Amino acid sequence: MYHYHSYHNYDLKPMTKVAGHDDAVLAGYARITEEIMSVCSGRNKSVIACDVYPSVNVHAIANGLAGLHPALTLYSDDCLLSQSQLDEVFRDSLSEDRVFGYMTSKTLSDCFDKMRVEYLNRLVDALDAGFILVIGTGASSLVKPDLVLYFDINRWNIQLQYREGGSNWLWENPSAPVLEKYKRGFFIEWRLADRDKDRIFATSDYFVDANDSSNPKMMGRNAFMDGLRQAVHMPLRMQPYFDPGVWGGQWMKHTFSLDPTKENYAWSFDGVPEENSINLSYGTEYASFPMMDVILAYPEALLGHRNLARFGREFPIRFDLLDTMDGQNLSLQVHPLTEYIQHTFGMHYTQDESYYILDAKEGAYVYIGLKDGVDPAQMEEALRRAQRGESSFDADAYINKVPVHTHDHILIPAGTVHCSGADTMVLEISATPYIFTFKLWDWNRVGLDGIPRPTHLEHGMRNIQWDRTTKWVQNQLVHQEQELLHTDNVHVERTGLHEWEFIETRRYSVHGSYRVEMSDSMDVLNLVEGSHAWITSPDDAFGPFELHYAETVIIPSCVRRYCIESTSQEVKLIVASVRN
Repeated sequence: MYHYHSYHNYDLKPMTKVAGHDDAVLAGYARITEEIMSVCSGRNKSVIACDVYPSVNVHAIANGLAGLHPALTLYSDDCLLSQSQLDEVFRDSLSEDRVFGYMTSKTLSDCFDKMRVEYLNRLVDALDAGFILVIGTGASSLVKPDLVLYFDINRWNIQLQYREGGSNWLWENPSAPVLEKYKRGFFIEWRLADRDKDRIFATSDYFVDANDSSNPKMMGRNAFMDGLRQAVHMPLRMQPYFDPGVWGGQWMKHTFSLDPTKENYAWSFDGVPEENSINLSYGTEYASFPMMDVILAYPEALLGHRNLARFGREFPIRFDLLDTMDGQNLSLQVHPLTEYIQHTFGMHYTQDESYYILDAKEGAYVYIGLKDGVDPAQMEEALRRAQRGESSFDADAYINKVPVHTHDHILIPAGTVHCSGADTMVLEISATPYIFTFKLWDWNRVGLDGIPRPTHLEHGMRNIQWDRTTKWVQNQLVHQEQELLHTDNVHVERTGLHEWEFIETRRYSVHGSYRVEMSDSMDVLNLVEGSHAWITSPDDAFGPFELHYAETVIIPSCVRRYCIESTSQEVKLIVASVRN
């Protein structure tokens, strides 16, 4: 029987403490302006490049630095190609689909008009004195700056801007559907900006947390890069965020003490490095930067040599929470096969996944795999009739409905039809390409925006594996636990994933202390039972880290070994890594 846990110790603002730079953060434009004036003191002319991640508010920067009394303020956006030219440059990355595109192979330099860049430089060269501000994405690559400030922002705040009417960087589209804006960010703008980060890390003098446009927080390159370096040598927890959904539930609201006025919470992204940020604490101040900065700056220390060689500078594992407790079923869906996602979307690997059941009501279930004897043509026709609104799709007639209980682990290799039912609290453990979900049926619902949620039958029908029927599901995907070790104080089980999936998951039940040896891979942990556990270093490489119920933490590969400790109670942790 499910219950809302009473621990109430989930940390909604986790910090990674950085040593040796207690006074590094300069908060607010007044202090930033003072720093610039001090550094540029004695110069007759100073070209200040304020480079930005797409969607940073460039006009807030110009207003904030007005105290410099600049002789000239220029914007990199004035050097962009025309809208029609940009459409042509990125034609192969866009599509008519509301959700999906193709990963761009372009770089920032492909976005700018050479003649416009030359004109901008003539304007800069024509002035002999004063501050010249060049603001915008790619600004420091267009001119020869005397000082470079890089303004960064996390993707959660970018998405909030989209919802509030903000445009993409390369397209003036404030009234476009949010899904279209997200698509252009995901497939184009964020890829361009992340590819530019190597240059930014090497050339920027200062880094600015620009998530709050009215109160930016700046630090020098040494403090910033050392903060990232220190982070990859200790347990690393990211800033979680929570979002409502049409199927959302009430479990997280109660368990994590979230805003009680919200109707529901559907998702929590607590372990998705591409989306989450990391809060770096310097003395009494902190600054928030995208977790992608850690991945791009110190990939081998974080991922391990083998994973870096296999995946590149991408974090291949994600943990997130799906709350349908007192809510509704998720959409019926399937994920693409590896060959399909490579050819169709330009991704290297696909979204194999699993559902770990954190909590469930009596009678809870998941839909997984096809029933025996299902006729593919008949099921496709039923789905198409449902898509046209002619009838509802009878999921129970085609899809297995498997009962689930707390601590069950359901494995979902790509190509398997699935969805979580109502009244479950799911820890979803999967490979990272999370956007590629082909919805087959959404129970006649519309989104929170009132628009029917998109389905993707054309993609879905090309990826459903029709031989994954009832017996196969029971033999391959349900109750696959294998005992690896059982002593007085620890029980270790392999819970998955399926042999076709590259992620290995183990469940550690510990009362006392247990030492974990890593194998050239990062570990991703979630405490799935118990109020708290300690992650300690047998080598004193980092201080004790307290992990609370349902929190996710990353143990970087370079840590190599750690201990799970709990003396007051037995705790359970799910630990995921990349299989050898």
